Amino acid sequence: MELTMAAEELKTAVNRLRRAQGQIAGVIKMIEEGRDCEDVVTQLAAASRALDRAGFSIIATGLQHCMGDAETATQDKDEMRARLEKLFLSLA
Repeated sequence: MELTMAAEELKTAVNRLRRAQGQIAGVIKMIEEGRDCEDVVTQLAAASRALDRAGFSIIATGLQHCMGDAETATQDKDEMRARLEKLFLSLA
């Protein structure tokens, strides 16, 4: 079964991926300019965190869909997605 997720539900993840994309471009530029190693690593770590959070958000959204309407009927879907995302982030 193919899981299709609505673009609106993945908007946060897409925004995080765009942020990471900009941060990675910044890291490349910093390296090319010979910037301080500590600054480069700090920026790279921020990009890595943005990618991780986007991935966890996508996983949480997918799990929400997989759990079906039976369990989500008793909870707000956004609340459930946020709880699942928090759970995955606690494992990171």
